[in-house]
Amino acid sequence: MAVILEDRPIEKVREEVIDTLIYNYSHGIISDKAFERRLDHAMASTNHQEIVDLAKDLEKPKDEKFSAQKERQFNVNYAAANNNETDTIVNILGGSCRSGQWTVPQEIRIITLFGGADIDFTDAIFTTPNVTIKVLCLFGGTDIKVPEDINIISKAFCILGGIDNTAPSIASKQAPTLTIEGLVMFGGLDIKIKRTIKEKFVAFANQMKTMFNNEQR
Repeated sequence: MAVILEDRPIEKVREEVIDTLIYNYSHGIISDKAFERRLDHAMASTNHQEIVDLAKDLEKPKDEKFSAQKERQFNVNYAAANNNETDTIVNILGGSCRSGQWTVPQEIRIITLFGGADIDFTDAIFTTPNVTIKVLCLFGGTDIKVPEDINIISKAFCILGGIDNTAPSIASKQAPTLTIEGLVMFGGLDIKIKRTIKEKFVAFANQMKTMFNNEQR
């Protein structure tokens, strides 16, 4: 006996509808304007039936490549390794950037003195579920960029400085957790999401559309 719509987890219903929207957009069934309009409604609505109605005229995904590509795009990158190393980043009168597919150690120490550090976890490869970032920022700045599916715990404090944390506190129990500790003095610490979940959906949809078009040639 099928479970009635209203008793299903609304996030699961939302995910299925968004998958259908992306699939049909990538196959040229709906326009980009229609896709973004329906996507906005699907993400904002809290009504099961309203969400389902957004895709009732569309075909559900039936391509295995779609599911495989989605898993690679949205799942956190984990490596089957035990990395207990401590990575130290020092910037004095200068700056550095860590981004791309880099391997995240268990502990990262960031020291900035009249300098800056930019740490991007968007495509990083995690080897442990718990990562500690220890920050000492004096007359400098540290920017930490994270995806939405990362848990953030901020314990850092500041003296005549500023800490701006716009990342979600709790994303998922299964997601990695970044615990940020340390001192910011006469400087700034900025913790933010690099791309919103909507931006990730749109980017994935455009990627799938390009892939499908290339297969048709």
